[in-house]
Amino acid sequence: MADLEDLRSRWLRTLLAARDDESHASSLSPDRYGEALLRRWSEPQRRYHTVEHLAAVLGHIDALEQYADDVVAVRLAAWFHDAVYLPDRSTNEERSARLAERALPEAGVPAERTAEVARLVRLTTGHDPAPDDRDGQVLCDADLAILAAPPSAYAAYTAAVREEYHFVPSDAFREGRAAILRQLLALPSLFSTPHGRKEWEATARYNLASELEMLSL
Repeated sequence: MADLEDLRSRWLRTLLAARDDESHASSLSPDRYGEALLRRWSEPQRRYHTVEHLAAVLGHIDALEQYADDVVAVRLAAWFHDAVYLPDRSTNEERSARLAERALPEAGVPAERTAEVARLVRLTTGHDPAPDDRDGQVLCDADLAILAAPPSAYAAYTAAVREEYHFVPSDAFREGRAAILRQLLALPSLFSTPHGRKEWEATARYNLASELEMLSL
């Protein structure tokens, strides 16, 4: 289980670091925004995209922070990247980005950093950062790090994803999931940061290939 107090502490540190006008921000309560986000991440329709996923992504960002240009923006983007999540919708990333665009200025975050957070959230739609997009590479690698999990954790991840899509018939889910796995395996590299490529790439490809083989049985 995710440590909610640790997440609350992380949110507070990140939001305070993101603000650059303390006199304006002093009248605003940073806690209310963190609590609202945690409620979203705890919604009942979620099985994988939960507070545990949020905590994991934030932990992976910690491991990758040396590669980011603005790690504070990346951490804020992690908080918002699946803040809106309905498994039967294809607009989750866009709606999550718009939520960031509304909430962050209210919370005292400058316009430039807010725009960067929203850009990063939208980038998680395809996980395809440009070669010079260091912040995008860190966020996308952190979000995809689950692909390199140990076998038991990877199996739990795939089971949770299936539960989120419980409304999709089995044959259709297997076909769609297999197509996604083939697309991922066809990429030159799943990860963009040096750490991701060195530490996660081989294991992730093994996991994806194994899952694809199981789906074809």
